[in-house]
Parts: sequence; structure tokens; C-alpha cells
Amino acid sequence: MTDIPRPADGYEISTDTDRIDTDLVHHWLSTDAYWAIGRPREKQERAIAGSLNFGVFDIASGEQVAYARVVTDRATFAWLCDVYVAPVVRGKGIGTALVGAVREHLRPHGLRRIALATHDAHGVYEKLGFRPLQRPEQWMALVFE
Repeated sequence: MTDIPRPADGYEISTDTDRIDTDLVHHWLSTDAYWAIGRPREKQERAIAGSLNFGVFDIASGEQVAYARVVTDRATFAWLCDVYVAPVVRGKGIGTALVGAVREHLRPHGLRRIALATHDAHGVYEKLGFRPLQRPEQWMALVFE
């Protein structure tokens, strides 16, 4: 496994939900994240309230530059979702550092797996040990439309 990635100089990662800029996160996800386009604000607030949240912050300004959340029982399973890095800081390793911090935060819980779905960021997750499902035919989803 790779070492724990660190965010670029001048950035810090926090799990303090009180620091999450819910307006900004809702804006990012509902307008720019293919999986959450049009997500209502109230739904985003419920998602944040029911999840383990991670934010990346500019140390100098305190401004949030990235976000991720995890749905987990902290015993057997976790779902990593809503990973978003602001366009102005992409390419600085912030996304990799954020996902690495999530991985290391969850490691002591002894989870069997952390799952996620991605359309376009496989390389980011592979660097941190994520692999395609070994038996995808065993997985199913109930989708409400």
C-alpha cells in the first residue's frame, strides 16, 4: 500500500462537519458533479448530516477546496461518495490526498471493504489501492426513479 498522501503545502484535511461549507458543497455537486446534477439543497443537507464528512481547506484563507463523504456503519462496510475537488486546485494532488485520508481514517475500524462508483477517476483511486470488483455479478442495486 502506498504511503498516506499529504495535501499540497498550504492545505489541510478535516473531518469536522462544522467546517463544511454546505452552500459551497451543494453548489459544486448540484451544478458540476455528473452524479448529483440538480440535487436539491435539502437532500444534500440530509446527506451531510448522515455521513462522515471530509473537507480540504486552504490554511491561509480557511476556504474549502474539496469535499468527500462516507456512508458507513464503522464496522463492516463503507461507501465513499461525493468526492469533489474545486477546479482551481485540481492537479495539485488534493484529490489523491483526500481519498488517502479517508482510507487511513477508516482503516482502524477493520472494515471489510470501502466501495465507490466512478465514471472518470479510476486512476486516482487505483493509486490508493482500490480495484474493480472481483465478482461484480454478485452486486445488485435497487434504483428508485
